[in-house]
Amino acid sequence: MRITVTIQRFNPETDVKTHPVDYCIEAGRETTVLLALIKIKEEIDGTLSFRASCRAAICGSDLMMINGIQKLACKTSIFEELDHHGKIVIGPMANMSVIKDLVVDMDPFWKKIRAVTPYVVSQNTDQPTPTEPLKNIQEALQNADACIMCGACLSACNSFEVSSDFLGPAALAKAYRFQVDPRDEIRRERLDALQGNNGIWDCVRCVYCVQVCPKDVEPMEQIVRLRKRSIESGFTQSIGAKHITEFEKVVGEEGRLNETRLPLLMTWGNLGKMIQMIPLGIKMLLHGKSPNPFAKPPEGHEAVREIFKGRKK
Repeated sequence: MRITVTIQRFNPETDVKTHPVDYCIEAGRETTVLLALIKIKEEIDGTLSFRASCRAAICGSDLMMINGIQKLACKTSIFEELDHHGKIVIGPMANMSVIKDLVVDMDPFWKKIRAVTPYVVSQNTDQPTPTEPLKNIQEALQNADACIMCGACLSACNSFEVSSDFLGPAALAKAYRFQVDPRDEIRRERLDALQGNNGIWDCVRCVYCVQVCPKDVEPMEQIVRLRKRSIESGFTQSIGAKHITEFEKVVGEEGRLNETRLPLLMTWGNLGKMIQMIPLGIKMLLHGKSPNPFAKPPEGHEAVREIFKGRKK
């Protein structure tokens, strides 16, 4: 069957921006996007640039935008894409600087991975590693070790799109991997380093990283686990941590979410932050989001309070 493949091309020596180029090729049911790209390069246009290596969804090097979604070219069927979208449009990863055609600059990605110290830190070199604590590590990892460093999650990340300094889903999932490793001796220091700006509290939980991950690492879930461990370890002073702890406090005490009290508790003691909340407070009041302190509590609030009391026992 003859099909048309549209590729976003960019040559830094001649182009100002990317532009689409159509290629017509013969494809069968076994044809993947990667095989189509190889066919185009070998038979039609030898100047086409893209990355590929193992062809088995292990190396992660051929991650690109396929019909607007981050996917591995070697794992993506041409005909399935045609069935779902009616077209084949291939482009470089979003949120990444394009070097040429489908090749993007991965240096920012690797910089973020290096920033979380991606290896076990242990001074215990004289004694053999105990095997007993390692038996349950696979279950504790929650698949965080399955990452193939393809960059799909960072390319899809809304927080990274807004702030290029955000550590990103892959790096934070890697950070969780060492949080559950009993051999690592700097787990608390690792958590401390993730509390500031561009760390675990800057994830907006858009879930895109979970949707595009080809290995089901579920980076956002690993970030949530890091947040839980942070609070359990006493890191509760950031706005993000306070949102969780004060949310639980407010709902536990009132049996409902008091959207006026919660922001005050989150920013209490920080005059600058409290002043910044004033415009939001006015909008909440105008839109009926501020509960009337003199009104009767909502029906069922006692049952909610009992649930939270039960959790504390």
